[in-house]
Parts: sequence; structure tokens; C-alpha cells
Amino acid sequence: MPSRTFFSLVSLIVVFGFSTPIWARHDQAASFGVAPQYGTTHVYVRPDEVDSFVRSFLGTFGGQSTKQYVVTVTPTPSRTTSQLLQTPVGTVSLFGFATPIPYPFGAERYGWLVTDIDAAVEAARSDGADVLVSTFPDPIGRDAIIQWPGGVNMQLYWHAEKPSYDAFQAVPESRVYISPDRADAFIRDFLKFSKGSIVSNNWHAPGVEIGRSDGTYRRIRIESAFGKIAVLVTNGHLPYPYGREMTGYEVQDLNDTLLKAKSTGANVLVEPFVADHRRAAMIQFPGGYVAEVHELID
Repeated sequence: MPSRTFFSLVSLIVVFGFSTPIWARHDQAASFGVAPQYGTTHVYVRPDEVDSFVRSFLGTFGGQSTKQYVVTVTPTPSRTTSQLLQTPVGTVSLFGFATPIPYPFGAERYGWLVTDIDAAVEAARSDGADVLVSTFPDPIGRDAIIQWPGGVNMQLYWHAEKPSYDAFQAVPESRVYISPDRADAFIRDFLKFSKGSIVSNNWHAPGVEIGRSDGTYRRIRIESAFGKIAVLVTNGHLPYPYGREMTGYEVQDLNDTLLKAKSTGANVLVEPFVADHRRAAMIQFPGGYVAEVHELID
């Protein structure tokens, strides 16, 4: 659920339950997703860490922030700063709650724009998801939180007035760690909902990708209108910080990106390593947000 501009007339119409704009009418044979640039990683930091996170994240990846507002973005009373950090390689919805965060907010990993919130929620439910938070109004649209098999929480959001964001220079990769017991159920159900496809299913991916010096694990890559997802199937024996990162960002020059990150207050937790035609590293931004960053190599 990204930060967005304040109320519009159309927003008020939706909040009070009137007509649905033409752009949101949905073909049930198609995905409810709009495009990858309308998906965001949800990042929660303390209010006193918001500004340092913004400086470091934008200093590392470029881009800009929307105006910061203080709003209620939950169906029960709460107050948070809210803003959208838009970069060429991924977008963050940033929250700095001044009040305790109502359950289960803070556990959702991503927010995805859908064409029809009511139909999307019902489709997710019929496709195997639990609806943790039923649809509720926010200042300019409506939202819900769903959970897929394996405990993967995601927020669906809908705007009364269609947003317009530039396509990413490189589509970020949502990184989902899941057990062997629930991996196939997650993949089956999410593919049915997203109308996506499996790009690769490697049962013997190198263990270095998840911090292991030897051995292998299963890695599935999925693409859909919602973007890219890497499903990392593990036994949970993960050294820190693996499993803490939610998103992988593809950059043109990893060394340059790491220099920018360190110069703006981020820490390199895992030094660059090579696997699967990638050179990758792990960094932590002010406020605690951990991210995988990689460049593609031959």
C-alpha cells in the first residue's frame, strides 16, 4: 500500500461505496495485476529513522520520494508517516508508526495494485489464500491483507484514480523463503491467482545463494503481471541475514552501488559472491531493512 497523494473526489466516492471507475473493471480471464512498477516492498522503521532510511535508500539506488504525510493506513486507529520511495530498480512504501502497529500490519511483505479489489480478494480466497484483513478504505482507495500457504503475507490495494508510474529499469525480485512442506502449495495457489508462469525450477541451486558454503537447495523463479518472485525452499538452517531480506534489486554496477550504500549509512552484511550468472551481496539500510543486490554477469 504505497503512500499516495491526498483525497480526490473519486477517492471519496469509493470510500463511501459508490461507482467503480471504468479502468478498474476486470476481465476474469486475466491477471488482477497491473504491472510490476505498481508493486512495493513494505518497510517499517521507527519515526526517528525515517529520514536516514530515505537518504540512504535513494542515495544508493537513485529516484525520489513522494511527499510525506501523517495518516491512518489501517482499519483500526493508528498514526504513521507514509511516503513512496520510487527508484529505477524498485519501490518502497515506507512507514514510521508513531503508535503501536495494529496486528497483522508490519508482517506483510509487499503491496500490489489490483484492478478490482473485491474480485481480487475473492479470487485469492478461492485460490487458497486466507484473508487476514478484509477489505477496508484508506485515504484514496481500498486495501486487504491475504496470506498464502507457508505464511506469506501480502497486501492488495486499489486506487480510485488510476496511478501512472514509469516502468522499472530492472524489475525487482520478491524473495520468499518457504519450507519444503508448503512450497508446492504456495506455487500452485499463487500461479493460479497471478496467472504467472515458472521461469525456472532448480532443485540443485548452489547453497552459497542462501549463505551456505556447500550443498544445494531448491529455487523457483516466477514471473507475472505482479513482477518477479524467487521462491527459496529451505530447511530453515539459514545464517544471518538470509531469510531477513524481502527484495532483490538488480543494478548495473554492484561495486558502485555498494560504495553508494556505504557512503549513505548502509552496511554491507555479505560481501559480493558469484552464483547463477549473478554477482550478489546483502546490505542493511538505516532502520534495519535488509536487501539483496545483484548485477547480472555472463
